[in-house]
Amino acid sequence: MKLSTGILAGGKSTRMGQNKALLQLNNVRFIDRIRKELSGFSETLISAAAKGEYEDMGLPVVYDEHQDIGPIEGIYQILKHAGQEYVFICAADMPFLKKELVLYMAEFVSSDYDVFCLMDEDRVHPLCAIYSKRVLGVVEELIAGGQYRLVDILSRVRTKYIKLEQSCFEKKLVKNINTRKEYQRLVLPVVFCVSAVKDSGKTGLIIRLINEFIKEDYSVAVIKHDGHDYSMDHEGTDTYRFREAGALYSAIFSDTQFSVNGRRKSSVWEMIARCEDADVIIIEGMKESSLPKIEVVRQKISSASICDPDTLILIATDVVSPKEVSCPVYGLDDTEGIFLCLKQYFGLT
Repeated sequence: MKLSTGILAGGKSTRMGQNKALLQLNNVRFIDRIRKELSGFSETLISAAAKGEYEDMGLPVVYDEHQDIGPIEGIYQILKHAGQEYVFICAADMPFLKKELVLYMAEFVSSDYDVFCLMDEDRVHPLCAIYSKRVLGVVEELIAGGQYRLVDILSRVRTKYIKLEQSCFEKKLVKNINTRKEYQRLVLPVVFCVSAVKDSGKTGLIIRLINEFIKEDYSVAVIKHDGHDYSMDHEGTDTYRFREAGALYSAIFSDTQFSVNGRRKSSVWEMIARCEDADVIIIEGMKESSLPKIEVVRQKISSASICDPDTLILIATDVVSPKEVSCPVYGLDDTEGIFLCLKQYFGLT
């Protein structure tokens, strides 16, 4: 069916402290992620609080007439300007929204109802719903009467509630990101490499960064990539004897620690998956990988960057000039600057 879509991006974001629509996930703004998912429908309108916002996106933007009355004004403006009879409307702080969910909801559309609202076991989601333009009169009456709660719309019209738990979609798709803490948890775990030519000082920098992250209550895991064979078990230990006997894995654990040693090829992705409960995962090495990285360039060892510039977060160096590269450059011992740059890159500030 033909469906207009609308993104509510005119909120004050009081709890977040900045415009939630412009927050980034994997270097893509929330509003751009949602726009991409809605790009296959008849049109996408953006509801904004004031003129001038979002005009760079090349989409029609509608503006509030009534100030400070919440999302009901955005719903009103989008419905009034939409070209189709039915309009899917969502909030701009839903970065996991998928086109497939909207298509699923559209299957329920019929003339028997005026609103098709998603709900889960915890609550209804009036900001993830398909509205008929038939509700415009009711919305106008509510605004005129000073009634701004979205549930008042749902209760005044014929509403079909679509139960998320009866679908194949996970609850994450309708998650709203409202606070700075929620946003920071959203980008975790952060994964990056500290890469360099051998003996450039990778380990020392990693240790300093571990300390900085721990000071701010992040849990840290470190994965070391070794280009050569290595051994974690030593002759004389039971685990060494198990390995020599042909065991695919040997493991040992106590009340405070554990170790697992495997005898097969692995990958950095498998190692990252094993550290999934850490907030920060630092990989020592992997200079040729596509993962974001800090490159250490020490004059005694090398004189230029060797990593793909598209993967660099920053370079820590005593020889490379900022004019030579397109990423930030910090001194080898500027732990504070490097740490702040990392936090800014991953949205942890």
